[in-house]
Amino acid sequence: MRGLFKRTAPAGAPDTAALGTDALALRVPSGTLVPHACIGLACGKGGATRRVEHGARLAAGDSESAYCFHPGPYSTELTPFAAAPEIGLQLSFVVDDPDPRVAQQRFDLYLASEGGEGVSLAAFALAVDLALQRELAQGNLELPPCTTLDEWNLFRAGLNQLLYQRFGVTVEDCLPVDLGDRVDYAQLLLARAVDVRAKSAVSAPAPSVPALTDAQALRRLFLELPGVTSALRLVALPPGQALFRQHQALLQRLDGVALLFATMPSLELAAPGIALDVASRAARERHSAGAVLALDEAWSLAARFAHAPAASWLDDADRIVANLEHHGAGRRASEHA
Repeated sequence: MRGLFKRTAPAGAPDTAALGTDALALRVPSGTLVPHACIGLACGKGGATRRVEHGARLAAGDSESAYCFHPGPYSTELTPFAAAPEIGLQLSFVVDDPDPRVAQQRFDLYLASEGGEGVSLAAFALAVDLALQRELAQGNLELPPCTTLDEWNLFRAGLNQLLYQRFGVTVEDCLPVDLGDRVDYAQLLLARAVDVRAKSAVSAPAPSVPALTDAQALRRLFLELPGVTSALRLVALPPGQALFRQHQALLQRLDGVALLFATMPSLELAAPGIALDVASRAARERHSAGAVLALDEAWSLAARFAHAPAASWLDDADRIVANLEHHGAGRRASEHA
């Protein structure tokens, strides 16, 4: 008898029960009623976003994508060092409250650019893991053994800035945790051995990345490069003509890179009506992937703008912009080098 009275979602209504637990955001049809404690978001193709409060219907236009997201809090475990999976961090975070000082919230841009069909907590934790591992490996963040309180506070501040700039979320709590009893070392060593053999083996080239991945990479670059440029433009520099000129030159180069990626040719075409050969398509895909890695580094660098002197990151900024220029030129080329 109990089954006769079980509540079910109306026909065609999205199942949003996972929001706030296993999922940060879900893509929903236009006209969806935004669930309690959630926020609706309409994302235009050009990256413009607008929020809708819970209880209202999320009406998206023909060229807009619609999402519902839950601000949290969420909890997950991170492994900051890939070579030491027993060292973990217990992370709690929330999606930022709207900041009235900015035209677009960072999390809204993240969803518009990378939301796809939704963002699961597991996928988001993996993205955070990779961003944190890269920052530690490059020395931009430090988490030494037997960390002192001052070192921990410095790491926490850097982590806060990294997650805010890269994903638009705020760290509520972060504590060390021992994951040793959950690590299968035998399986881990086997996987590493297989990976090493695969990399050292002489074999045919790996298959190219699907065209959809290339399109997603270009979408990220198109939508996010103006945000990176804006973050760099707002940096307060100390007095001095040399730093000012470096800063202005970087801004001009970033504007050029943004325009370059905004006008990229189709992956499949060398010219209108002329198909591009397979090797050249694979090269374009590789350059798109390389540009996205540089874009991620740019967001990580933006997290250091507020608490590091300009002289300490200008060289990194120059290298990142140079990588973007290189991959942009390579992506536009129609001949395989």
